[in-house]
Amino acid sequence: MPQKPGPTGREPVQVSFEFFPPNDEAMERTLWSSVERLAPLAPRFVSVTYGADGSTRERTHNIVSRIRAETRLTAAPHLTCVGASRGEVLDIARRYWDQGVRQIVALRGDPPAGSSRYVPHPEGFDYAVDLVAGLRTVGDFEISVAAYPEVHPEAPDATFDIDNLKRKQDAGASRAITQFFFDTGVFLRFRDACARAGVNMGIVPGILPITRFPQLTRFAARCGASVPGWLVERFEGLDEDADTRKLIAAAVAIEQVARLRHEGVSEFHFYTLNRAELTYAICHALGVRPQARAA
Repeated sequence: MPQKPGPTGREPVQVSFEFFPPNDEAMERTLWSSVERLAPLAPRFVSVTYGADGSTRERTHNIVSRIRAETRLTAAPHLTCVGASRGEVLDIARRYWDQGVRQIVALRGDPPAGSSRYVPHPEGFDYAVDLVAGLRTVGDFEISVAAYPEVHPEAPDATFDIDNLKRKQDAGASRAITQFFFDTGVFLRFRDACARAGVNMGIVPGILPITRFPQLTRFAARCGASVPGWLVERFEGLDEDADTRKLIAAAVAIEQVARLRHEGVSEFHFYTLNRAELTYAICHALGVRPQARAA
């Protein structure tokens, strides 16, 4: 039964987590240790990413199957338009539907390694909006899509980007999960602009706990997310001090979600990078505590 809002009238917090298919046995152990650690927090769902060129297709499917078999978690596999025909993608969706999967994260997908720009598959879905519409022909999936508070790197402007998000909603998307960001004002302005454009599905902020700062800056450069100067200063001089980096990372993320919570945000999606410690701590600060039924 859903929780009722507390005495302040605010909606109770809901969370979801993203994992990715590991490349080796050590990373596999880390993944399943993290799943086990985070499962008692009863997330709304956990998503599993999909390689840019479809290279992790089977590994994604295997992780989803294992999550469903060994936990009470709701698994939401990613599906992309890259590297497959419409028929192949819809066959994957039917396979998931037949297995009882009812949530999917539908994305255009990134160009394969070595490609300078995205080129649609000649027999595939061109963009995420087309994929969303296609998934609706398979079953009544709950479909999450991507949103970009700081504008998709390939979009000509913010208006085009939000109009595209509206098209994904109209095609059948259930919610949008944002790219990570660190300036709370960026998200709030984006949320307001979406509302003015008629985007009334949930806009869920994507939260990236910072495990390694150089890795973060590379992620940010690829996806067009800004790294504020104050954040650079927080991590300056900590390259060889992992313990302090972890404390600073937790403080930054807890401060971020507290501000968003104050602005009425009640749902958060965490890019865990397959590690549980920081995500667990941030959820604890949000008041999300273990629930026996999710173990």
